[in-house]
Amino acid sequence: MNNVLIITEYFNIRDNKWDASFPHHSNYTDSLKEIADSFNLKLSTPVNKVPTRYADNIWDSNSVFDLMFLCSILEELNNHFILPDLWGPSDHAFLSVYIIIEERFIQEKKLAII
Repeated sequence: MNNVLIITEYFNIRDNKWDASFPHHSNYTDSLKEIADSFNLKLSTPVNKVPTRYADNIWDSNSVFDLMFLCSILEELNNHFILPDLWGPSDHAFLSVYIIIEERFIQEKKLAII
Protein backbone atom coordinates (compact mmCIF):
# COMPACT_ATOMS: atom_id res chain seq x y z
CA MET A 1 0.00 0.00 0.00
CA ASN A 2 1.40 3.37 -1.00
CA ASN A 3 0.66 6.86 0.29
CA VAL A 4 -1.11 5.84 3.50
CA LEU A 5 -2.11 9.03 5.28
CA ILE A 6 -4.27 7.80 8.14
CA ILE A 7 -5.32 4.60 9.89
CA THR A 8 -7.97 4.74 12.58
CA GLU A 9 -9.77 1.86 14.18
CA TYR A 10 -11.14 0.23 17.29
CA PHE A 11 -7.96 -1.75 18.04
CA ASN A 12 -9.23 -3.40 21.24
CA ILE A 13 -5.85 -2.98 22.97
CA ARG A 14 -5.72 -1.43 26.42
CA ASP A 15 -2.39 0.14 27.25
CA ASN A 16 -1.15 2.78 29.67
CA LYS A 17 0.52 4.59 26.75
CA TRP A 18 -2.86 5.97 25.62
CA ASP A 19 -5.12 5.21 28.60
CA ALA A 20 -3.84 6.73 31.85
CA SER A 21 -6.52 4.87 33.84
CA PHE A 22 -5.06 1.51 32.77
CA PRO A 23 -1.94 0.48 34.74
CA HIS A 24 -0.39 -2.04 32.33
CA HIS A 25 1.55 -2.22 29.07
CA SER A 26 0.42 -4.64 26.36
CA ASN A 27 2.78 -6.64 24.15
CA TYR A 28 0.34 -6.04 21.30
CA THR A 29 1.18 -2.34 21.48
CA ASP A 30 4.71 -2.98 20.27
CA SER A 31 3.48 -4.98 17.28
CA LEU A 32 0.91 -2.32 16.42
CA LYS A 33 3.58 0.41 16.53
CA GLU A 34 5.88 -1.65 14.29
CA ILE A 35 3.13 -2.02 11.71
CA ALA A 36 2.37 1.70 11.85
CA ASP A 37 6.07 2.55 11.51
CA SER A 38 6.29 0.40 8.39
CA PHE A 39 3.74 2.77 6.78
CA ASN A 40 5.50 5.93 8.14
CA LEU A 41 2.62 6.52 10.53
CA LYS A 42 2.83 7.59 14.14
CA LEU A 43 0.33 7.38 16.97
CA SER A 44 -1.61 10.61 17.08
CA THR A 45 -2.12 12.32 20.44
CA PRO A 46 -5.69 13.49 21.03
CA VAL A 47 -6.15 17.16 21.86
CA ASN A 48 -8.66 16.15 24.52
CA LYS A 49 -7.69 13.05 26.47
CA VAL A 50 -11.05 11.44 27.17
CA PRO A 51 -12.25 7.85 26.74
CA THR A 52 -13.20 6.60 23.29
CA ARG A 53 -15.37 3.72 24.53
CA TYR A 54 -18.09 4.27 27.11
CA ALA A 55 -19.15 1.33 29.28
CA ASP A 56 -22.78 0.31 29.08
CA ASN A 57 -22.82 -1.45 32.45
CA ILE A 58 -21.53 -0.82 35.97
CA TRP A 59 -18.90 -3.61 35.86
CA ASP A 60 -16.87 -2.16 32.99
CA SER A 61 -15.00 1.13 32.95
CA ASN A 62 -14.71 3.73 30.25
CA SER A 63 -11.55 3.20 28.24
CA VAL A 64 -9.47 4.10 25.21
CA PHE A 65 -9.64 1.49 22.43
CA ASP A 66 -9.99 3.72 19.38
CA LEU A 67 -6.72 5.09 18.06
CA MET A 68 -5.52 7.15 15.14
CA PHE A 69 -2.21 6.83 13.33
CA LEU A 70 -1.24 9.71 11.07
CA CYS A 71 1.44 10.26 8.44
CA SER A 72 4.62 11.05 10.34
CA ILE A 73 6.19 13.20 7.61
CA LEU A 74 3.37 15.73 7.53
CA GLU A 75 3.92 18.29 10.31
CA GLU A 76 0.31 19.53 10.22
CA LEU A 77 -1.03 16.05 11.02
CA ASN A 78 0.08 15.76 14.62
CA ASN A 79 -3.13 15.36 16.62
CA HIS A 80 -6.83 14.61 16.50
CA PHE A 81 -10.00 15.24 18.49
CA ILE A 82 -12.20 12.78 20.36
CA LEU A 83 -15.87 13.79 20.13
CA PRO A 84 -17.53 12.12 23.15
CA ASP A 85 -20.85 13.98 22.69
CA LEU A 86 -21.41 12.42 19.26
CA TRP A 87 -21.32 8.73 20.06
CA GLY A 88 -25.02 8.15 19.36
CA PRO A 89 -26.23 4.52 19.50
CA SER A 90 -22.67 3.18 19.55
CA ASP A 91 -20.61 2.95 22.73
CA HIS A 92 -17.64 4.55 20.94
CA ALA A 93 -16.87 8.24 20.47
CA PHE A 94 -16.07 9.64 17.04
CA LEU A 95 -12.49 10.61 16.23
CA SER A 96 -11.87 13.67 14.08
CA VAL A 97 -8.83 15.16 12.37
CA TYR A 98 -8.47 18.26 10.22
CA ILE A 99 -6.71 17.60 6.95
CA ILE A 100 -5.93 20.77 5.02
CA ILE A 101 -6.31 20.35 1.29
CA GLU A 102 -4.69 23.05 -0.79
CA GLU A 103 -6.27 24.13 -4.02
CA ARG A 104 -3.85 23.29 -6.80
CA PHE A 105 -4.09 22.67 -10.48
CA ILE A 106 -2.74 19.24 -11.32
CA GLN A 107 -1.79 18.73 -14.93
CA GLU A 108 -3.10 15.36 -15.98
CA LYS A 109 -2.74 13.44 -19.18
CA LYS A 110 -4.77 10.52 -20.33
CA LEU A 111 -3.22 8.09 -22.70
CA ALA A 112 -5.27 5.60 -24.64
CA ILE A 113 -4.67 3.02 -27.29
CA ILE A 114 -7.42 3.15 -29.87
